[in-house]
Amino acid sequence: MAEQKRLFLLDAFALIFRGYYALIKNPRINSKGMDTSAILGFTNTLLDVIRREKPDHLAVAFDKGGSTARNDAFPEYKSNRKETPEAIKIAVPYIHQILEAMKIPIIEVEGIEADDLIGTLSVQADKAGYQTFMVTPDKDYAQLVTENVFMYKPARMGNGIEIWDVEKVKEKFEVEDPKQVIDYLGMMGDAVDNIPGLPGVGDKTAKKFLKQYGSMEGLLANTHELKGKMKEKVEANKELGLLSKQLATIMLDCPVEFHEEDFELSVPDFQAVSDVFQELEFRRAHENFNRIFKNTTVQSETTDSSADNKQSNEVKSTQKPSIPTQQLDLFSTPSAGSEVQEVITGFNEAKNTNHLYQFVNNKLSRKILIEKLLNQKTVCFDTETTSLNTFEAELVGIAFSYEKGKGYYVNFPEDREETLLILEQFRPFFENESIQKIGQNLKYDIKVLRNYGIKTRGSIFDTMLAHYLINPDMRHNMNVLAETYLNYQPISIETLIGKKGKNQGSMRDVDLKKQTEYAVEDADVTFQLKEIFEKELEKNNLTKLFNEIEIPLLEVLAQMEIEGINVDAEFLNSLSEDLNKDIINLESKIYRKANVEFNLASPKQLGEVLFDHMKLVDKPKKTKTGQYKTSEDVLSYLAKDHEIVANILEWRGLVKLKSTYVDALPNEINKITGRIHTTYSQAVAATGRLSSNNPNLQNIPIRTERGRQVRKAFIPRDENYTLLAADYSQIELRLMAELSGDPAMKESFINGEDIHRATAAKVFNVPLDEVTREQRSNAKTVNFGIIYGVSAFGLSNQTDMSRTEAKELIDTYFETYPTLKSFISKQVDFARENGYVETLLGRRRYLKNINSQNSIVRSGDERNAVNAPLQGSAADIIKIAMINIYNIFKKENYKSKMLLQVHDELVFDIHKDELETLKPIIKYEMENAFKLSIPLDVDLDIGDNWLDAH
Repeated sequence: MAEQKRLFLLDAFALIFRGYYALIKNPRINSKGMDTSAILGFTNTLLDVIRREKPDHLAVAFDKGGSTARNDAFPEYKSNRKETPEAIKIAVPYIHQILEAMKIPIIEVEGIEADDLIGTLSVQADKAGYQTFMVTPDKDYAQLVTENVFMYKPARMGNGIEIWDVEKVKEKFEVEDPKQVIDYLGMMGDAVDNIPGLPGVGDKTAKKFLKQYGSMEGLLANTHELKGKMKEKVEANKELGLLSKQLATIMLDCPVEFHEEDFELSVPDFQAVSDVFQELEFRRAHENFNRIFKNTTVQSETTDSSADNKQSNEVKSTQKPSIPTQQLDLFSTPSAGSEVQEVITGFNEAKNTNHLYQFVNNKLSRKILIEKLLNQKTVCFDTETTSLNTFEAELVGIAFSYEKGKGYYVNFPEDREETLLILEQFRPFFENESIQKIGQNLKYDIKVLRNYGIKTRGSIFDTMLAHYLINPDMRHNMNVLAETYLNYQPISIETLIGKKGKNQGSMRDVDLKKQTEYAVEDADVTFQLKEIFEKELEKNNLTKLFNEIEIPLLEVLAQMEIEGINVDAEFLNSLSEDLNKDIINLESKIYRKANVEFNLASPKQLGEVLFDHMKLVDKPKKTKTGQYKTSEDVLSYLAKDHEIVANILEWRGLVKLKSTYVDALPNEINKITGRIHTTYSQAVAATGRLSSNNPNLQNIPIRTERGRQVRKAFIPRDENYTLLAADYSQIELRLMAELSGDPAMKESFINGEDIHRATAAKVFNVPLDEVTREQRSNAKTVNFGIIYGVSAFGLSNQTDMSRTEAKELIDTYFETYPTLKSFISKQVDFARENGYVETLLGRRRYLKNINSQNSIVRSGDERNAVNAPLQGSAADIIKIAMINIYNIFKKENYKSKMLLQVHDELVFDIHKDELETLKPIIKYEMENAFKLSIPLDVDLDIGDNWLDAH
């Protein structure tokens, strides 16, 4: 008996949305700044179905223009749906292109939805003797399942595929026949499609009704058996119930026909597929595509095509064979030396493989390796350690690679003295000025080696920092980079040592072969990425920024992190007690005003007290779950009129301050150094700003009295030192004047005027000496607000002005500074045309939504088009200042140290004997880091703690 033929029908939009939302927290952004998550999700599902199922016949159905029939019957059908995400709108033409290149039929009919097309085709295919598999995550399709029609739910989030047959549907929905799923959906309704259903009927009730009455019609004919409110609701909504069933019914008579020859899986156009995958940067998907079709009869029919053979060969060369690991540790006789030399230089050819990762484990083999390293111009190295904390990390091994597919692993014993002796052998390599060192997140490796007395010298290339400049919005970890640029998936640390990760110190428990494979692979991949990124930096005019700012800054930050800062733990403990008293007093005050005690930390209880119990507003906003909104923006709006809300906001601020900083900072004091050591990340903020972590010292509140008190805990090294804070004054406004070229704004800065007072005088048309405090405050809010695209609504919320007054002020502001308005328009136009904006030093910020049809999404990128060059230029300038100051300190061997960078501020531990020498040097280097046509101004202050020095 001939095997039954199979037809696979894919619901395009269901799979596209599923792919997009599966990656919503970690979207796939390619080097052009395009969000390809939806395309990739769909493509992976399509290829997975073909790989797993090897179908005879396959097609993809698309919605086109919604459902005319359902909209005619119920105009509100799907009316509650949000605007389609821009990434999905972009995805559809590309998916069409992929399907056309793969010669897969596209089924779409104007005014008819994909489920109706699939339903109709499944009935026709069934009659033609086919089994039909409807590939979709949408439960509505369950109504179509028969003996020969199945739901095929693709794999997701670690769960395998699910195939629903008749019995599975009956079990899932607790029905006697899959057709009853229509009644189930009609009773329940569907919030996604805005199908109303029967009020008060949920999953359990619908299943109960179907067991009792069998259908919607059966229920409506027997409403006299129902009781209470349910009876009232069902009887009052009989027509709505029948309409809902109609809307939920998938149509089986659409104008589409199943001709098996049209649906047969055909030979793809390999070059066309290659072109679109290359444009999208789908390297791994491309490899999967070639692997799938190379191993099918479809591929074998194309063996005479030179283009296809070339494609197949390219795939073969990128596949990773098993990794041989050669242990070089048996050197008991002089003849062994020559054998080792032969193994190191010839093992690759002898094994006929693209990967050779070798384990080096004795003095002689290390000597041979060092000789080889010293003869290279560039070498990638990667440390393996027991911890992510560089002060606690012990070296487990170091991997080296200087040629694609080759590398060496040196492991270290637990005994520190023995490790130091082995490292001493490698000192000539690390301290050789003429060898370029390559790494991924080299700052970590540099700090670990410093703990062992090894300094890295010579030029360096950090692939993480290079990629950060090339594509700042993308993730920069090595696995993502390898997958994106090399079409290769390295071994993960979780695979190697379990989910505990490096921080648990379990790397030593891994056998040496696996250590070698993992470590050398990292070095090999990083070496290959360097080759790619070097060209990308050059192509995008980013080489100078990389070599002259980001790379030199790496050494500066490493030294700052090693230095750390002194913290007064006793003061913090005392402050914690004071805060606790304030918090308790505020709680009592709030409870008295509310006339009830409740859990202040519970948004649910807080909402009920404010809006049900106290009825502060008539129509309070609610979340999707029906809970009252009590977010900060909601409460801030109410705080002006309700003292209890102001108290609640103050309470929240104190609780956060206490838990996040006052109580947490003493726990961050390093037991070895007695100081706090933050870690600066260069590759996080897309604007170019540094970020501070573990602990974050950049977000300590400065606008509140209690917040400022936290800075009091940061103190000098000892009585011979004082803290000095150097802060750029209004650098972003100065840069706005510089970049826009606005003459009035530039003149104010050149004349040394108070820019906010000068702005107020102009926009309120009063003499400079008659500007009121309120006028200056409003002008200051506008000055800074313009950088962030403030609206009249936003300005009125930040001031005491009405929305009308705020709009008038913004209009007057742009009349006063017309060149500035023109600059903003030009920035947005440039971004629309090029897809990015640049800082003064060429740092790029890609704006993928600048041409979006969605005004909310688009306006965000329009604001960034103006803001990013200002923030980014400010970030670049302070980085240059840091590098120059660090070099002076190092050259002159000053005792004083640079400790912290907090946005536009630098904090130093200054030896009192060097204070008068260094103050003018710091001021000069910061003010002259980058020459503008207007002066940069830096305020210096000193003190016995950070607060006094600010």
